[in-house]
Amino acid sequence: MNLAQIRAFAMVVDHGSFSAAARALGISQPAVTMQVQALEADLGVTLLDRGYRKVELTESGRALLPHARTVLRELDKVRDDLARIADTVTGRLALAASTTPGQYVLPRLLGTFLKENPEVGVSIAVGDTAQVVGAVETGGADIGMTGAVVKAARVDFEPLGTDDIVMICSPEHPFASANAVTLAEVVTEPFVMREAGSGTRQIAEEALREAGIDPGDLHVVTELGSGEAVLSAVEGGMGLGLASSLVVDKATELGTVTLVPVKGFPVHRPLYVVTPRGTPTRAAEALLGFLRKELG
Repeated sequence: MNLAQIRAFAMVVDHGSFSAAARALGISQPAVTMQVQALEADLGVTLLDRGYRKVELTESGRALLPHARTVLRELDKVRDDLARIADTVTGRLALAASTTPGQYVLPRLLGTFLKENPEVGVSIAVGDTAQVVGAVETGGADIGMTGAVVKAARVDFEPLGTDDIVMICSPEHPFASANAVTLAEVVTEPFVMREAGSGTRQIAEEALREAGIDPGDLHVVTELGSGEAVLSAVEGGMGLGLASSLVVDKATELGTVTLVPVKGFPVHRPLYVVTPRGTPTRAAEALLGFLRKELG
C-alpha cells in the first residue's frame, strides 16, 4: 500500500469514475486502474464495484474510505507545515569572526538581518583568523568572517566586502607632517603590531614583502590582540602601527593619529565569509544571502 494508491482510490470515489479520476490526477485511466487494483490486491479485498456507468463502494471500500481521507488530510497538513517552515527562518546561528569584521562589519549588519528574521538568534565569537577557520571547520560555528585565507583549510572562502590596512603614527611623530616617507625610513622606526595569527598582520606582512621589506627586519616593540589596542599604543607615541581603516577612521578624523604617506599603503584587502563544506541550515542560508546582498 502506498500514497499513490490511496489517492487514486479516493479520487475515483470523489469523481465517480476511473476516467474522471485520471483527468483530475493528470495520468492515464489505465494507470489509475492499476493503482486501485494494486491496493485491492495488497489488502486482499474488493474496494469498488465497477458498473457500466457508475463505480460503487463495496463494504470494504466504505470501511477504508474515512481512513484514506485521514491519511490524505495529514499529508496535506505536513506539506503546509513544511511550506511555512520554508517561508519562516528560525533557529540559532553561531558566528565566528576575526577582530575587524567581528567588531566593525557584522554588528553593523546584523541589526537589519534580525529585524527581517526575528525568530533567528545570533551569537558572535571573536578570535584571530586561525581560530575562526578552526571553529567553522570543526562545526563550532555555522559561518565565519575573516580578513585572510588559511591555506589547506577544509572550508570555503567567499570574498565579500573590502577593508584597507593603513600605516599610522601619532600627530607628534615626524612622519605626521611629511609629504612622503621612504621604506628605508620606516624600517628604522619602532612598530606596534597585531598578534601572530591575525589576518591584519598577515596581509600587512605580505604587503611589506612585496615592497621589498622583510617583516623580520622591523623593530617590533609590542604585539597586541586587537586593532583598538594598536591604535591606543600609536596614539600614546609607542611607535608606528598597522591597522584596519575601519578601526582608525574616526581617530584620523579627530586627529589623534595620522596616516603615514609611504609607498605600498594603504593595502586593499577583501574580507571573506567562511562556510563549512555541507548543506547550510535555513538560517545560515538566509544570512549568507543577506551578506551577499549587503557586501557583494
